[in-house]
Amino acid sequence: MKYAKNILETIGNTPLVQLNKITKDVNAHILAKVETFNPGNSVKDRMAIKMIEDAEADGRLKPGGTIIEGTSGNTGMGLALGAIVKGYKLICVISDKQSKEKMDILRAVGAEVVVCPTDVEPTDPRSYYSVSKRLATETPNAWYVNQYDNPSNATAHYEQTGPEIWEQTEGKVTHFIVGVGTGGTISGVGKYLKEKNPNIKIWGIDTYGSVFKKYHETGIFDENEIYSYITEGIGEDILPKNVDFSVIDGFTKVTDKDAAVYTRRLAVEEGIFVGNSAGAAVKGLLQLKDHFKPDDVVVVLFHDSGSRYVGKMFNDDWMRECGFLDEEITTAADLVKKYEHKPLVVARTEELASHAIDRMRKHKVTQIPVMDADGVAGSINETKLFDSYVADKAIADKPIKDIMGKPYPIVEATTSLDEVAKLINNDNQAVLVALPNNKHHIITKHDIVSAIQ
Repeated sequence: MKYAKNILETIGNTPLVQLNKITKDVNAHILAKVETFNPGNSVKDRMAIKMIEDAEADGRLKPGGTIIEGTSGNTGMGLALGAIVKGYKLICVISDKQSKEKMDILRAVGAEVVVCPTDVEPTDPRSYYSVSKRLATETPNAWYVNQYDNPSNATAHYEQTGPEIWEQTEGKVTHFIVGVGTGGTISGVGKYLKEKNPNIKIWGIDTYGSVFKKYHETGIFDENEIYSYITEGIGEDILPKNVDFSVIDGFTKVTDKDAAVYTRRLAVEEGIFVGNSAGAAVKGLLQLKDHFKPDDVVVVLFHDSGSRYVGKMFNDDWMRECGFLDEEITTAADLVKKYEHKPLVVARTEELASHAIDRMRKHKVTQIPVMDADGVAGSINETKLFDSYVADKAIADKPIKDIMGKPYPIVEATTSLDEVAKLINNDNQAVLVALPNNKHHIITKHDIVSAIQ
């Protein structure tokens, strides 16, 4: 009988799949290394088990111990499989930008999940780097994995992923393209392939908000390049020790929008349901197409499964809220389409100003229309409230009608974007659009700016 003795023995030997439609304009043979076929549905299974086994071998991880790691989700899943089979506890520290699906999956396989804010410095005590290190010192019999600097990460890909690609292409691979996060995949595979053939080109996919590309090209770690981004699993605001820049020939950056759009395209055009970093990788490949020749064999690695992004890239409402759906916006109705199902936040003429302030705070809006029994009676915004407060500190206890401004203009749903934009100025902060069933919604400067493609 042929069977695996446990789930860990099914890791690796993932298929190489030809891409056809999405890369039809690329004059080369394009193959995808689809890592979702690993049992934890990502490439991270390989290095997670390698790191565990190496830590067991040298005594860092002891029987009955607790594994602690900061993860974007996929490494945590690989560690969870190892923890289950080998009898360890697992604590995963994850940033709040990661998909809910990733957090739910980690909890489903027995991991304790600690969520940290994304928009903090790596050295901030609240960051997932800092929290994972702190937990490792506070937890008895704990082992801090540190995938960013753990050499077993890159070694796993040198020993496994690289040789698989070489054998599957019969040594004909000419380019390897992959998203770069911890750096283990690109460094391990790149090292192995260049030892086999120094002419093989290794390309990294980076994202805007990350430091890799500029650092590789200039040697400068530019903190001004660091800002929040949406793409998961690639890019960093640190330089992990696992990133071996010497084996990388170059980087190309991919926008959040392109990563999301091409993730969806891979599903509908190739039938390959993969994650956000795969969309970034295939878009990066298309950006690099002038580097390829007809006889080249280009291998691009797809990290993880699309199932971890169902609430994000594969959700139209989420894509629309991010401005990632290429919907033509030409009318007032188009501008409010993404939230027309939500009730309009309003104030009443006889309400106290404090009520309106509370409502604006709760809904995170800066201006709202004021209504009376006959309809729209006026408007209130944070500038008006501020000016009124400066003039009279007791403003909170006064009725809205005493401080409200003039009503916002009301336009028809078919009013053009240009006409709406002309109505919004320093004296008039918003416009109301009349919708069916006697409903209204508000259009602000933010909505106009968001419509700019």
